[in-house]
Amino acid sequence: PDSASPMGREGVEAGQVSTLRTLHVDASVRRTDVSTEHGDFAALTASPQGTTLPHGNVLLVPGFTGSKEDFAALLPLLAEAGWNAAAYDQRGQFDSAAEPADDFSLRGFAVDAFAVADELFGGEEQIHLVGHSFGGLVAAEAALDRPRAWASLTLMCSGPGRIEPEHKSLLDAADRVEREGLESAYRTSVRRNSDRGLPPPEPEIEEFLHRRFLANSPASLAAMARLLAETPDRTFELATLELRVAVLRGEHDDAWPHDVQADLAAALDTAVVVISDAGHSPAVEQPEPTRDALARIWLS
Repeated sequence: PDSASPMGREGVEAGQVSTLRTLHVDASVRRTDVSTEHGDFAALTASPQGTTLPHGNVLLVPGFTGSKEDFAALLPLLAEAGWNAAAYDQRGQFDSAAEPADDFSLRGFAVDAFAVADELFGGEEQIHLVGHSFGGLVAAEAALDRPRAWASLTLMCSGPGRIEPEHKSLLDAADRVEREGLESAYRTSVRRNSDRGLPPPEPEIEEFLHRRFLANSPASLAAMARLLAETPDRTFELATLELRVAVLRGEHDDAWPHDVQADLAAALDTAVVVISDAGHSPAVEQPEPTRDALARIWLS
């Protein structure tokens, strides 16, 4: 796999989560502060140029230890193809602040997603919702809570509920963040990745990852880890939704076991869309094929 995120698979152990490959952000992508009745959220947005009739609106929800920058390479490609697209930092992630007493339940994160979508795009048109990894659990909750708000739901490198193989590691990670603090948790994970022989990121990427990790709210990060460990399987509920639900992953991604994702897709009367030569972050590793796959889902 590519260089790991500071905390490995889903931020814990396996070293499967890819880092950013560049810090460059296309000039067409705008940094936006989104003020909602549920708080303020940092976002990146991109809109098609030269057309007054975009295909539609897209909201991208990042995963655990991630941020809006995980979609920076994908956003201009979506805009180029005619989509209004936005990615945001969830409550307590990177540039989106949080207080320790905030609502870090799965429904709380889902309400945030709806609030951001409503503020960015208004409530008149349905929005295509894409959740990456932990963001997929949030997106699924948002779709189940307000199905009429969304044109489709895509679970990117995500699953129907908790990551079974990593249950204890995720709970340990949550405890470690609360007990030792973010800097200690970051350094412990970097050492673990080095011990496993994973190559370090380029210095400027490493600096960004360190800064992003320390900017997280400990309460938010710990809550996300526990939700990854404890969220029940939602397959039956997702199968009852009256909107298109797609399952997409990188060819080499194994954060959720492949058979779990395949069973989810079968229950949804579809098949897993696989992005070749990608791991856990196809939007980073293969942004153009990811754009094409998403567009086919949305236009089908």
